[in-house]
Amino acid sequence: MTPSKQKILLVEDDMNFGIILRDYLMLNDYDVVLARNGMEGFEKFKKDNFDLIILDVMMPYKDGFTLAKEIRQRDQKVPLIFLTAKNLKEDMLKGYQIGADDYINKPFDSEVLIYKIKALLNRSAKEKEKERKTLNNFKIGDFTFDAKLRQLKYKDEEAVKLSPKESKLLQLLATYKNDLMPRDKALTEIWQDDNYFTSRSMDVYIAKLRKVLKKDPSVKIVNIHGAGFRLVDPSEVTENMK
Repeated sequence: MTPSKQKILLVEDDMNFGIILRDYLMLNDYDVVLARNGMEGFEKFKKDNFDLIILDVMMPYKDGFTLAKEIRQRDQKVPLIFLTAKNLKEDMLKGYQIGADDYINKPFDSEVLIYKIKALLNRSAKEKEKERKTLNNFKIGDFTFDAKLRQLKYKDEEAVKLSPKESKLLQLLATYKNDLMPRDKALTEIWQDDNYFTSRSMDVYIAKLRKVLKKDPSVKIVNIHGAGFRLVDPSEVTENMK
């Protein structure tokens, strides 16, 4: 199965230039959607997921700065490149203040643009991978926990496979490690309801996790009466104090 191409939204009101740039990017193996003004660009942005966005600054109906602000309100992370025929310091500063990742003056070297796109996409991919690992992989005392695979491993022993609810609960506890995990948050996120029966069910799963984690006596799940639970990992506190 061939991997899907990275998708770029190109917003450019000069259609001749826009078509040429679109075709050039497609020749370099990108999937490109072309919009002819800021209003059309925003509509296309809302309907799809893009890996990178290239915006012309001067456009009718809605300029690139306005469009960039609207995009950033919805997505803080998608890489943004501004294209402009003006070489004004004020415009460049305004673009970066809005959240641009790069600023390219027309005319420009098309090869340089490709290298800039590759650099931004590589950086974005690394950030996404780091975020994914942060959310799914945890170190808890002498345990390593892979929430995606639902595997909890103590030192060099064989990993234990957790049930879906056990895994979700431990993931939430690990996210709040050494801090209060609110009881109502766990109930609404994992059990989708906060009532007497779901609360008792969660207590059963907490007991199961305590039984699994007892191999490391320094790791504890502490009950904070009336509020929630706290996954205590003294090793992380010690590490942070160094």
